[in-house]
Amino acid sequence: MNKKLQINASKAVYKSYLFLGGLTAILSVACQSNPSKENPSDLLSIRIDHYLKQSELNGFSGAVLVAKNDTIIINKGLGFANKENNIVNNPNTVYDICSVSKQFTGAAIVKLAEDNKLKLDSSISTYFDDLTDDKKDITIHQLLTHTAGFGHGSTDDFDLITRDIYFSNLFQEKLLFTPGSEYSYSNSGYSILGRIIELVSGQDYEAYLNKNLFQPSGMKQTGYLLPDWDNTTVANEYLLNVSNEGSHIAQYKQDGEIARTVLANGGVHSTNNDMYKWYQALKTNKILSQESFEILTKPYVSEYEDESSHYAYGWAVYTSKRDTKVITHNGFNGVSYNEFVWFPEEDVVILFSSNAFVRPIGRMTMEIENMLFDATYKPKELPKYTVSELYRFTEGYKGRVNELREQLGLKFEGVIDSPRHLNSLGGLYYRKDQMEKAITIYELNTQMFPEDGNSWDSLGDAYYKTNEIDKAMEAYTKALELKPEEGDCFWCDNSIEKLSLLAKVNE
Repeated sequence: MNKKLQINASKAVYKSYLFLGGLTAILSVACQSNPSKENPSDLLSIRIDHYLKQSELNGFSGAVLVAKNDTIIINKGLGFANKENNIVNNPNTVYDICSVSKQFTGAAIVKLAEDNKLKLDSSISTYFDDLTDDKKDITIHQLLTHTAGFGHGSTDDFDLITRDIYFSNLFQEKLLFTPGSEYSYSNSGYSILGRIIELVSGQDYEAYLNKNLFQPSGMKQTGYLLPDWDNTTVANEYLLNVSNEGSHIAQYKQDGEIARTVLANGGVHSTNNDMYKWYQALKTNKILSQESFEILTKPYVSEYEDESSHYAYGWAVYTSKRDTKVITHNGFNGVSYNEFVWFPEEDVVILFSSNAFVRPIGRMTMEIENMLFDATYKPKELPKYTVSELYRFTEGYKGRVNELREQLGLKFEGVIDSPRHLNSLGGLYYRKDQMEKAITIYELNTQMFPEDGNSWDSLGDAYYKTNEIDKAMEAYTKALELKPEEGDCFWCDNSIEKLSLLAKVNE
């Protein structure tokens, strides 16, 4: 949820299982009296199922639903919702859908506009007092399309802060740009929209969605706190499919409320079965008129310089390689991942949930899409993720931390072929505030890949966090020395900023 996700890929074995899985698929087709007349949907289901089973072996945990022409091709769970109690994932398992939640906020705003309760071109000064001059003319449309100029806000996701203080702080922050002049994905912009929904409807955000979106769609397993979930229904989240991080539903119940930092921009929980009901409600105009639906999914503003994708209202819209429209959104909260991919002109939808995201999983919907539209396509096998294997090793390591570096080198010699593996591993411990392990791993990375500037920048951040000023300055300086002559130095701004701050400390 903190940032829009752009994801890519990493290695595998389990030959005996794959042989048996492949043999089962072959036999299931061969046993038909006339394979050439086999229902194409059945053959497609077998192909996708085989791909998903292989993916499960190499670390995928979650659920997938694929439907075409209102016929469900596959709808199943893989891996575990609760490893400790051997509860497997299934189509009714509840997952955090993360930023896919934004489509509900977009639909709610458009619904209120359809009911003549607000106008999309209204300024937010209609709903909020004491705005600074640079924010008074920001419109609802600009919030919906991430063109208002807001960042993500200064508070972390899920931090409890009172409503009034949250918005007061947010409206005091400097805008990133003049409203309407640029695009910048903004969670806080959708938080503002959530509050507008409350002010216009006179209901809490979740209550409005439940009454006007979820109930009419037949969705009983979608929301924050209102659904009657039990612990066997909600999936635990597993960091890199290793560390049990619990669930945000448990946190919501403990807090008794939803943090303003996530409300309306993310954090809604749902099942693939419920999201399929939502999809059907949208396509049959049960929730919104056709005119309103077109307003909801119109490509308004380019997300990237190459204009390969545009943002609508809580949806991203682009053109497939078949020159057809794609309406989609994904979301990531650091552990769980969700994706909704809709091909309206081809009457196809892919619903994808994972409670244990690893980088290669980000390609899975693309592989499924290729199988859907090309009967000859052979999907690329989901590889094992090296960072997961590293994390599993470090979590199980019982020796001294100062010997971890040597043991990692011995255990994974020849496997760690890129600085990003250890950099990602160190980043996990950095975020968990386990700084001794983080520094040990970052130091190993700079030893193995001494010419990688980003590795030195990460090490500098770890030293900075532990207040080791001299070491931090040395690491940041090294990072800048390794600035590439050509290409993007994505770590340079951070190193420059931190060195400037450390210089002031030393004055």
